[in-house]
Amino acid sequence: MEIIKDIEENVVKSEEAIKEIVEKIENMVEKKTKKDSKKEKKDEEKLPESVIKEAEEESLGTEKNKHSEKSIAEKKKELLEKAKKLSEKVEDVKTEELKEKVKIKKREDMLIQLEEYVKSGIYIGTRVVTPKMRQFVYRRRADGLAIFNTDLIDEKLREGIEYLSKFEAKDVIVVCKRQAGWKKAEKFSEITGIRAFTKKYPAGILTNTNLPDFFENELAIVTDSWLDKNALQDTLRVGKKVMMICDTNNFPTGAEQIIIGNNKNSRSLGVIFYLLARGFLKAKNMSIENLPELEWWMSEDERSEEAKKMSY
Repeated sequence: MEIIKDIEENVVKSEEAIKEIVEKIENMVEKKTKKDSKKEKKDEEKLPESVIKEAEEESLGTEKNKHSEKSIAEKKKELLEKAKKLSEKVEDVKTEELKEKVKIKKREDMLIQLEEYVKSGIYIGTRVVTPKMRQFVYRRRADGLAIFNTDLIDEKLREGIEYLSKFEAKDVIVVCKRQAGWKKAEKFSEITGIRAFTKKYPAGILTNTNLPDFFENELAIVTDSWLDKNALQDTLRVGKKVMMICDTNNFPTGAEQIIIGNNKNSRSLGVIFYLLARGFLKAKNMSIENLPELEWWMSEDERSEEAKKMSY
C-alpha cells in the first residue's frame, strides 16, 4: 500500500512539474507574440499612407470582384446574347448584299440597259403629280420635276408588251396627237401592222357605223390622255380596252393597262414604241429584221415649241 501511495505522490508532483513547465512556455510565447506585434505595428506605421491604402483597396477590390462574380450560366447567357447581336449584324450585311445583287440582276434583265432609259429622258416627269401616279415617283429634282422609278418603268413596259400581245394587230389602234411622237408612232404602225392616228383623230371613226371609214377596234393605245381625249372617250364609249402611256400629270382613268414614262419627249416616246414593237413582233413570232435599231428610235424629231418646253 505504501508503494502505491508513493507512486501517486510522484505522479502528482510530475503533473505539477509539467504544468509549471507549460506555463513558462506559454509566458514566453506570449511575450514573443506581443514583441512581434509591436514590431509589426511599428513597421506598418513607417509605411506611406498611399501604400497602405493601395494594399487595402487591392484586398477590398478583390473581395468586391469575388462577390460580384457572375455565375457560369449568366456568363453563357451574356455571350449568347452578344453572339446573337453579331449574327444579326452579319445577317443585315448579307441582306443588304443580297438586295444589291437582286437589284443588279434585275437591271441586267431590263428590256434595255438602264443607261439607255436615262439617255432617253423617259424617267423625267412633270411638276404635277396626280394621285394615281404618285406611287411610281421616286423623287423630285431641285427644279420641281418629278422623277419616275426606272425599275417600275421597265416593269410596266413588260406588262404593256404582254397585254398588247393578247390582241391581233387588226384590232388595235394607236393615237398620238403630240408632234414629238408622230414619226415614231407611224414607224411603230408600219412595223407591227397596227393602225396609227397621228396629228388628228377622225371624230366618230370608232362610234359612228354610218361613216365610210368606220373602224371597230378592241384596244386603243393612247399616248397622252389630255391630247388624245377624243379617241379615249370614243373607245370607252363603245366598251373597248385602253392601254395608256401615262406621265406624272396624267389620270389613268379608264385604262386597263398603263405604261409609265415621259410622253412629251421624242426620244422617250421612241423608246416606248420601240420596245412595244419589238415585244409584239416576238410574241407573234414575226421577223424583227425590219425593226430599226434603238438609236433610230432615240433620234430627235422637230417638235413644237410647246413640246420643247414640256420635255424637260
